[in-house]
Amino acid sequence: MQPGFFDWQNRFEKLDKTGDPLLKLTTAINWEIFRAELEALRDKQRKSNAGAKPYDTVMMFKILIIQSLYNLSDEAVEYQILDRMSFMRFLGLHAGDPVPDAKTIWLFREQLRQAGRIEKLFKQFEDFLADNGYAAKRGQIIDASIVAAPRQRNSREENSLIKEGNTPEGWQEAKQRQKDVDARWTKKNGKTYYGYKNHVTVDVAHKLIRGYEVTDASVHDSQVFEELLDENNSSRDVYADSAYRSEESIQRLEELGFREHVQRKGCKNRKLTAREQQGNRSRAKIRSRIEHVFGVQAMVAGSLIMRCIGIIRAKIKIGLRNLAYNINRYGMLATTG
Repeated sequence: MQPGFFDWQNRFEKLDKTGDPLLKLTTAINWEIFRAELEALRDKQRKSNAGAKPYDTVMMFKILIIQSLYNLSDEAVEYQILDRMSFMRFLGLHAGDPVPDAKTIWLFREQLRQAGRIEKLFKQFEDFLADNGYAAKRGQIIDASIVAAPRQRNSREENSLIKEGNTPEGWQEAKQRQKDVDARWTKKNGKTYYGYKNHVTVDVAHKLIRGYEVTDASVHDSQVFEELLDENNSSRDVYADSAYRSEESIQRLEELGFREHVQRKGCKNRKLTAREQQGNRSRAKIRSRIEHVFGVQAMVAGSLIMRCIGIIRAKIKIGLRNLAYNINRYGMLATTG
């Protein structure tokens, strides 16, 4: 027996009662704001009007957003669209509509990468936030999180050559395509990680990401401190943990007209005073808001692992993840008041 219109309607009503998170994104966001930028990409890529009609660009972009929110591979997001009614409704699809396959999704993301569109789309949504009452306010918090990449099983000699920018002898072209030579190792809190870093600046008022930089995991947080500073925030207060504290960084903040709220760190020969400890506790109450951002990204996606090879594609994936976080965060703010 084929399901009728009212069967689908009843099912969606039950989804809404249980709290479909994608419904907030549908009602709160005018997705058409992205169309002009996305259609310009399609016009540039399309050489003629021959052949099958391409999928709607806004729908394809929305697929990349849910893929980023739930950390799905191209194959997994294709399956989930076919399987989940909430995904279909979010994308405006009906049961009989064709669904883009994994290859089509990959190609669309590659087109965005080649055209350098992710940064523009991120900035476009930042303007949308400001126009809708969510401009950056009350200062900014800067921090970085590690995004793991699949660990490479290379020899020490191979790793040494890679760090020098050389290709190990005997690596055929097919093998090179499977090897990530851009990711790096790092240690944090006694644990070893391999991958990249997502450096972000978040405003205190709304916990929205206002800017980001992507590097390999070995780059120290402080090396991209100045690049992340948001001049558009209504406050000149800057919060960061002790990794960002140095005489040079503090002096640079002063020269740029910012007020520093960077955590102090004691050492063996100089322990923190009671006043400095109290200052750290006061700053930590605000600085901890950025941990909520990274926590939400990890909680929704389930695992912050790259499913791509090389820093160029990592920048696209991480950029989309940051944009997806902002879209999801705005959906929550706009629907809860």
